[in-house]
Amino acid sequence: MNLTQGLHRAVQQHPDDVATVSAGRVRTHAESVDRIARLAGALRELGVTDGARAAILSLNSDRFAEFLGATLWAGGVVVPVNIRWSVPEIAESLAEVDAGVLVVDDVFAACVDGIRAAHPGLRHVVHAGDGPVPEGTLGFEQLVAGHEPVDDVRRGGDDLAGIFYTGGTTGRSKGVMLSHANLITSASAWLAANTIEGEGAYLHAAPMFHLADFSAWVDVTIVGGTHVMIPVFDPVAVLGAIAEHRVTDVLLVPAMIQLVVDHPRAAEFDLTSVRQVLYGASPISEGVLARAVKTFPNAGFTQAYGMTELAPLATILAPADHQDPVRRRSAGRAAYCCEVRIVGPDDVEVPRGQVGEVVVRGGNVMLGYWQRPAETAEALRGGWMHTGDAAYMDDDGYVYITDRIKDMIITGGENVYSAEVESVLSQHPGVATCAVIGVPDETWGERVHAVVVPAGGTAPALEELQAFCDGRIAGFKKPRSMEVVAALPLSAAGKVLKRELRAPHWAGQERAVH
Repeated sequence: MNLTQGLHRAVQQHPDDVATVSAGRVRTHAESVDRIARLAGALRELGVTDGARAAILSLNSDRFAEFLGATLWAGGVVVPVNIRWSVPEIAESLAEVDAGVLVVDDVFAACVDGIRAAHPGLRHVVHAGDGPVPEGTLGFEQLVAGHEPVDDVRRGGDDLAGIFYTGGTTGRSKGVMLSHANLITSASAWLAANTIEGEGAYLHAAPMFHLADFSAWVDVTIVGGTHVMIPVFDPVAVLGAIAEHRVTDVLLVPAMIQLVVDHPRAAEFDLTSVRQVLYGASPISEGVLARAVKTFPNAGFTQAYGMTELAPLATILAPADHQDPVRRRSAGRAAYCCEVRIVGPDDVEVPRGQVGEVVVRGGNVMLGYWQRPAETAEALRGGWMHTGDAAYMDDDGYVYITDRIKDMIITGGENVYSAEVESVLSQHPGVATCAVIGVPDETWGERVHAVVVPAGGTAPALEELQAFCDGRIAGFKKPRSMEVVAALPLSAAGKVLKRELRAPHWAGQERAVH
């Protein structure tokens, strides 16, 4: 069981069908797999084989997909890089996994010198853009053209396939190790639930470095479907791509859904081809969901709940469940790939209807965190992945997320850990102490909100704190709003009571977390 099996199946059963549509380029499955096999030969010469790590920092494109396939074909391990990270964050992650090859597009070519300076172990940079190949880098197209196709290494199911980074409470990101079997198990659960129904056209509108989109790449390839890529999310680009290419399936985080359905030009486009809208990753309001149903009249809506450590699937809320106003507030039921339980602090399952922590067991659960054995053991204690999310389960197995045990904020589908932001803000001379929480935002689901105790009589302005964050953390992690208080509420143990800080902001919000 390995991830390249889908490529072999697609070229065997659908060789002349369209595989990718990107930037005016249209390629069949036969053409795409031929390019992948050629690029794999080039990557092997660069040292990408036998579990070596290769990273990519790029907007969505057909070359992104070819890199994924070629790295796996060569026997390497893919490391997709969050395009919103700062250069220091990128370099730190590449150094941690000892990535010897980095693929960049035109947009991120300017970051290469800074990354190389911070990560001297980076041996090769491949330029996958359409512009001139910068000095000191290798051309993606030249590598494809200059090599003959090589045989697929066909790694085993238990072999490491990818390292996907997520946020960390200490301010350092953690690399989640996922095997071929982990990723295929999760992807197969999507297919078993009919979330990708046979051949069609899938729109890559969400960033391709996200694991959810990676899983969709696996599924669509297996069924011989078409990958339609737009470089970056834009409401009009999404609407136009759907209408032009008769897109049948699309994954959008709720912030994207809201921007698409509320766009003043939405009614100009024919969206009747869409049969499935997949969503998740952040809260979605009932109003946005209702407007989305009207905008996509022939589409079923499927919600997924999960996390990177679950490759990434835990539960699915099927289209039929969206007809029930109560179940629509849930995160669905356990996907076919795993078991889901709600447990108390003693890790014993609690009665139905009682709030506890969501834990998951199955073939989709990660191998562990890269070079973090203690944190791996804690997360996987008892053989179950402890998600840190609080929820209850009803008598029919539907899971209702109520809060986050961990202080993670999900804004526009991106994970932000409050401890990381607090660490930066606390370095500002005008901040005595602070707490960072997520508060409701109609567009982004949640926004990063800072509660600041000033060091002097006057607190720094929000704009000053945002500027202070520049270069220290990614832009999406910066606070978008703030309030000033004389003191933070503390427990008897001296811990900040963030529930008290969040309460007034979330009062009356029916859908707290998804």
